Amino acid sequence: MKYWITVNGRPHEVDLIERLGRIEVAVDGTALDVVYEEVDQLGQVALFVGGEAHAMSIEGDEAAVSATLDGYLYSVEIEDERERAAHAAERAAAGGGGVVKSVMPGVVIQVLVAEGEEVSAGQPLLILEAMKMQNEIGAVCDGVVTALHVAEGEPVDSGAALATIEPHEESGAD
Repeated sequence: MKYWITVNGRPHEVDLIERLGRIEVAVDGTALDVVYEEVDQLGQVALFVGGEAHAMSIEGDEAAVSATLDGYLYSVEIEDERERAAHAAERAAAGGGGVVKSVMPGVVIQVLVAEGEEVSAGQPLLILEAMKMQNEIGAVCDGVVTALHVAEGEPVDSGAALATIEPHEESGAD
């Protein structure tokens, strides 16, 4: 599984692969010899990197955590592949209306809007199942759905058109 982790504002790409009961870790393409052991159920762990032992305490949730490593506090943001793809779709469409595209292959589970329907920024347009997870694909602007390019149960490829939104025009003062 691939993760994108930001530590104190610095981004890193982390690959975790489980093989034969061990987890292989690569950070920014560099393989690390890492052993991780939970000390208790309160977020205390022992981290062994390249034979060196480190004390770590982890607090927070799946998306944003604080980690104390050897007495130093770090702010950590975590994004897995599914979250990154969903956020990329939102960012790509944030410039206004237009075609909302899938950023990952999947199956349309449910279409939540109809052509001609008014939508608000953030309103879910459809549910796309990808990587065994259901993802809400939302409108990134206020506007009108002018076209739906998919139907429920339809498989889609990465880059496939899902819907078209015509943004509301900004009303200017006369």
